[in-house]
Amino acid sequence: MHLGATLRLLRVDAGLSLRDLARRIGVSSAYLSRVEHGLDAVPTPERLAAIARELDVPPTLLMDVAHRVSPFVSSYLEQEPGAGQLFLDIARRRLTGPQLARVRRLLDEEFPLREARRDEPVPTLANLLAPERLVVQLSCARLEDALDVAAGRLTSACPGVGAAQLVAALRQRESEVSSAVGNGVAVPHALIAGTHPTAALVTLASPLSVDTPDGLPLRLLVVLVSAERGRSHLVRLAHVARLASHGLADRLFEAQHPQELLEQLGAMETLC
Repeated sequence: MHLGATLRLLRVDAGLSLRDLARRIGVSSAYLSRVEHGLDAVPTPERLAAIARELDVPPTLLMDVAHRVSPFVSSYLEQEPGAGQLFLDIARRRLTGPQLARVRRLLDEEFPLREARRDEPVPTLANLLAPERLVVQLSCARLEDALDVAAGRLTSACPGVGAAQLVAALRQRESEVSSAVGNGVAVPHALIAGTHPTAALVTLASPLSVDTPDGLPLRLLVVLVSAERGRSHLVRLAHVARLASHGLADRLFEAQHPQELLEQLGAMETLC
């Protein structure tokens, strides 16, 4: 996990300078820089929530990337200590993703939320993908080669945009700030006018030794294309970072076929 890389990526894409964001959340730019570079402790849940508000992304996304417990959960555990034992029982049983989904459905049926609405759902990555935009176990020696392959798969979903134009946009964005978010995952992205949000996913046969925030080699790329910056774009980036922090590269690395990869991803997103 490397929260700082995700914060830096989101901040740059939100068009905020380090000084601007630091001022808005009431900290020094030196402190925020240290957090972004992984040199300082992960911010408190309250400060993460403040950062999320300024970036206009759901606080739960940043909490998950940081593996922090939401203040709402902490407060509930204080009010209902027995809930902690239930969480422990779930952990001891080592419930799988599908099993936890069954538990969630039971809760929805037996104990529906009292609030009028749920939190805004986060768009899933699986909905942006298609089998023809999945590249499984790609053999390449450079990140640029992987971007070339991904761009070739994405052009069919980007009418009027050639592969060379898309590759140039991806490389330009990568030159501004690295898209590596840690745990072997990078999320290269480009803004192309007139395109609908879409994605390609590439797993690498051999990890690439490129500069990453946590020093782990690159194993998986999620390449995103959208028409403009904005909340939806930032939420998608944060969602990929959350998946990465929960072992996305490990979960998908063994997949041998596009359909298998989609199924694994769908199962993971069910609970994220």
